[in-house]
Amino acid sequence: MATPPRVRFAPSPTGFLHIGGARTALFNWLWARRQGGTFILRIEDTDRERSTGESLQAILDGLRWLGLDWDEGPGVEGPHAPYFQTQRLATYEKHADELIAKGAAFRCTCKKEELDALRKQAEKEKRGFKYPGTCRERNVPKGTPGAVVRFKMPGDGTTTFQDLVKGPLTTPNEQLQDEVILRADGIPLYNFGAVVDDMEMGITLVARGDDHVVNTPRQIHMYRALDFPVPAFAHLPMILGADKSRLSKRHGAVSVLQYRDDGYLPGALVNYLARLGWSHGDQEIFTLRELVDKFDWEQVGATAGVFNPEKLIWLDQQWIKTTPPGDLAAAVAALLQKRHGLGAGASLPGAIALLQGRAKTLVEMVDGIAFLFVGQVKFDEKAASQLTPETRPLLEEARRLVETRLGDGAPALEAAFRDLATTRGLGLGKLAQPVRVAVTGTTVSPPLFDVLALLGREAALQRIDAALARIDRGGP
Repeated sequence: MATPPRVRFAPSPTGFLHIGGARTALFNWLWARRQGGTFILRIEDTDRERSTGESLQAILDGLRWLGLDWDEGPGVEGPHAPYFQTQRLATYEKHADELIAKGAAFRCTCKKEELDALRKQAEKEKRGFKYPGTCRERNVPKGTPGAVVRFKMPGDGTTTFQDLVKGPLTTPNEQLQDEVILRADGIPLYNFGAVVDDMEMGITLVARGDDHVVNTPRQIHMYRALDFPVPAFAHLPMILGADKSRLSKRHGAVSVLQYRDDGYLPGALVNYLARLGWSHGDQEIFTLRELVDKFDWEQVGATAGVFNPEKLIWLDQQWIKTTPPGDLAAAVAALLQKRHGLGAGASLPGAIALLQGRAKTLVEMVDGIAFLFVGQVKFDEKAASQLTPETRPLLEEARRLVETRLGDGAPALEAAFRDLATTRGLGLGKLAQPVRVAVTGTTVSPPLFDVLALLGREAALQRIDAALARIDRGGP
């Protein structure tokens, strides 16, 4: 039996959780869940100037909102804690010393100015710069001020690995150089920090964005030098905007939490991100359980995915349609408070059901039902123009029907309205529209008779009476 995989998502807390990072986390999480493995959340916070607690919280909140729980990491801990790189500096120093002791690394005191001069000379001669190995054999002692640690890269041969997405990839070793792995202040650089953490945490698969492909040959040599089995790799192609440039804010929201605030369901976004680079026949809509059951690396595409906001909106609408109103209530209530400062009452599930069949986002739904929860209706200018002395008699007659027939239910009330309209020689709209304006403040709303039934007799009559009073005083 194969050993269950151990995978990781290792963001830097220097900004929000963006769409690309969320997809990387999702694919790792799906693989761990399908294979009965372990999903580790590791925080690479060595950029002390840009790392913030706010960014860390945004990453944690984004993952939780998407439903991507972690087995080891912040707040969960586990046998390989701590999971923040700045809390693991002694570990990196220990392994750097081991590499030096076995001749796989060395301390270097070359000044930045010296290397910059050599780099400029290489540019002038139109050749690539490569660290010349100045300190390779100097045996600079530990504790030398300003000394960094460099890893010794091979100068000939090739490094090949089988990428689960891109296939076999080969790099000539002459393209590699003795790169810095530990700064003078003890902070590891990306390649070394990631390798040490992968080794310490027993990572068996590294799945990440394909901007890291260039790092993989370097890291392979470090894994080997540390006597750790080289993990498998899967490099995910980047996500592009519609214009085929790298996804950015000009293409729409790129922060996961912005999609939450814009009223998208987490299941819809997860569904969309899964399909943005992975496929399973012609199926478009997947529950999280289905994704876990069906995800594999063979169906992950090697070409960049194009972010299509219209497709995401369509998916969100499908998810809203099929989600029980009670399951939407908490998110809708939160948006109702945030956008309109309104509390939701017991009628919220019924209000959700009014727009569930057509709302594309929860924000659209919230904006469409907010009128139900206000204490006093606010009329827009176009709607208010329909409350006139000419419409007052119809509104009074409609009020009597609401008072006497609303208790019989929405269908019975609608039938009564139709009978009255026929008696008056009017279309139903002529009678219903002033009532719609009176109870909603707008000319467009969910089905009027369902709205009246949801409001109940007392609230509906209060709103109609307020509209009649507005007519009598000639305006607000």
